[in-house]
Amino acid sequence: MTWIDWCIVAIPMAILIGVSIYSRKYARGVVDFLAAGRIAGRYVLSVGDMAAGLSVITLVAGCEQNYQTGFAVGFWSAITAPVGVFMALTGYCMYRWRQTQCLSMGQFLEMRYGSKFFRIFCAGLRTIAEMVTNAIGPAIATNFFIYYLGLPHKVMICGINLPCYGIIVFLCLCLAMIFIWPGGRVSLLITDCVQGLLSYPIFVVIVGYIILNFSWTDDIAPVMWNRVPGQSFMNPYDISQLRDFNIFALIVTLLGSVLNRAAWIGNDTSGAGKTPHEQKMAGVLGAWRNGFAWMMILLLAIVVIVFMTSPKFATDHHKFDVSSSEVRQELSAKVLEEAVPDVAVRTKIIDALAKIPATQKVEDYKKPLSQQNNMDTPYFNTVREVLGDSPEGRHQFQKYRSLYHQMMMPSVVSKIFPVGMLGLFCLLMVMLLISTDDSRIFNASSTLMQDMVLPLFKGRLDPKKHLLYLRLMTVGVAIFFLIVSLFFTQLDYINMFTTIMCALWCGGAGPIMVCGLYSRFGNLTGAWCAIIFGSGTSLLGLILQRHWALTVYPFLEQMGWVEGINTFLVTVSSPFNPWISWSMDPVKFPINSFEIYFISMVLSVGGYIVGSYLTYKPYDLDKLLHRGIYAVEPEPPKEKWTLRNLFSRLIGITPEYTLGDKVIAYSVFFYSVVYSVGIIFFAIVIWNLISPWPKEWWTIKFYITTLLVPGIVGVVSTVWFLIGGIHDARQLFIDLEKRVEDPDDNGQILNTPDSSAK
Repeated sequence: MTWIDWCIVAIPMAILIGVSIYSRKYARGVVDFLAAGRIAGRYVLSVGDMAAGLSVITLVAGCEQNYQTGFAVGFWSAITAPVGVFMALTGYCMYRWRQTQCLSMGQFLEMRYGSKFFRIFCAGLRTIAEMVTNAIGPAIATNFFIYYLGLPHKVMICGINLPCYGIIVFLCLCLAMIFIWPGGRVSLLITDCVQGLLSYPIFVVIVGYIILNFSWTDDIAPVMWNRVPGQSFMNPYDISQLRDFNIFALIVTLLGSVLNRAAWIGNDTSGAGKTPHEQKMAGVLGAWRNGFAWMMILLLAIVVIVFMTSPKFATDHHKFDVSSSEVRQELSAKVLEEAVPDVAVRTKIIDALAKIPATQKVEDYKKPLSQQNNMDTPYFNTVREVLGDSPEGRHQFQKYRSLYHQMMMPSVVSKIFPVGMLGLFCLLMVMLLISTDDSRIFNASSTLMQDMVLPLFKGRLDPKKHLLYLRLMTVGVAIFFLIVSLFFTQLDYINMFTTIMCALWCGGAGPIMVCGLYSRFGNLTGAWCAIIFGSGTSLLGLILQRHWALTVYPFLEQMGWVEGINTFLVTVSSPFNPWISWSMDPVKFPINSFEIYFISMVLSVGGYIVGSYLTYKPYDLDKLLHRGIYAVEPEPPKEKWTLRNLFSRLIGITPEYTLGDKVIAYSVFFYSVVYSVGIIFFAIVIWNLISPWPKEWWTIKFYITTLLVPGIVGVVSTVWFLIGGIHDARQLFIDLEKRVEDPDDNGQILNTPDSSAK
């Protein structure tokens, strides 16, 4: 990068740090620090959540996944859209959570299930899963910057050869702490909102550059169609042979989104809204807030696919002046420095890889490609052959393959982006790194403090000490992130890894949270059954995945059990082929993360229902939700169901809605359900049942639905959320200035008759 690019990065970051420090004066109490005083507006919540949710790891994982599947699988993801829209429109879980007025998930669990130990145990389980999952964020981001900026793996400082990776991870976490320490949720919400507002125009620039430099008809479409039968990147009716990211994974994602809607709420912005209605509207706006964000992620993946597999870029005689073979050679050499510690073996592999371009002709790029046989296959085969079939060799190969896929995107874009664009993309990545790392560190530290430390205090904790403990806890979590990032090795696809790690909590949390908010029958016995059966299954799956290549498979091989287990796995999975296909593999555990997650959810729901009904005792839900005789504020008027209001009630419109709210709700429904599902999905499915589409029609379809329409929506939403976000950010400072702090509102449940849960 040039000095221009570095200025593009440095100046906005200095402004953001200044805003964070300035926000300290508004965090006067515990509620301010944890929930921004519960007075945030819908736009500052929505834009801030967009920045906090869209991370470097999201971009890398999205490109990694789309590199394996293209557009085709994404077509079927439309079946998940109506569910997400209705959950947002109806305020499913979010509205009731805000009604509880809980400052943390653990506070809710103790109030609902009446057990302090259960609160502490669940908080610990959730936080471990959350921290380990999120701790790979700085690790992935650090690798991204090393490969994107072309940094060495080691750097000499004061005569000491230090790992560049460790230095960058440390600096990233220090930067995150700068944004957390001053004002907690106040500074996070404001800086996340500002980062979101800065990100919108960068999305536009990146999308525009890609569209101008890669032709849909000449570059993108021919490459996307060049796939073997059963693994199409364009025809959703020709994907039966895709493994890992397939329709079953979409079904599991759909079920998980419903069951675990409330699994991660608490200790985030879910309790920061002015009212339950404002919190709900922030979720409704989520359908529009992303602008060009997801379009940019998809286009980055497409650019990587096109550049790395098109014959046009097989040589360096084109506008980017670098060939895909050169990128593969450079990427492989850099990855091998991390994956293979033995210098002699690494040199032997690099020498063997250097011979590949001579045998790969341009004609090879024109052959139909597959997940098993593509332009990367010669590199994988060469590395695997040199490393051998020992447990250590399998482990090193698995690490090489994972890093190779993950770092392909930064390796490509660093070669094709011009001056200025390199700086803008780097700024975007730095902002996304900060907005996610600081939020995730803060969420984990808040859970630890509020749900594991705070319940141990017998009396009311002094607010100043409480704030100090919260800040110190963030330092402890940041140190944990540093340790995990330095020593933890991630061997699977990123989305697979995050799925199985989150399943440690989500495998059992779904029924505990949802039924806790909506049912009177759920009780402590059922909750423990859900945790034991659901989270226990996920833990077993994680252990087998982590130790498969080095320990488990060699042990099974030594005992002579491989053939017998393989027969069992094939027999059990055969009724679900081709979507579920289990067979023994010496490198990778045969049951993938989505399948383990599904099994966990089924067992947790069954355990919760059986356990609760065996020890049934009705719960006073009105007290938890501050309704009826327990209401602390005037309740919104109730509206009866009639034929006249049936449709509006189905999409969550209540008497609290203003005219503007109704316009937003109806627009979300018609775009996300009528257009995206009714027209773009069901109409096309029915049409293809009658008369299958030719290739040309699918090409036009994806051009319209991937570029044209999202581009128009992105322009409108970018302007819309820029205005709304600026207004709500300013209003938040005004309201925080006026807010009166309640020192007793800190998340503690003291053993008094008035505070005990029924």
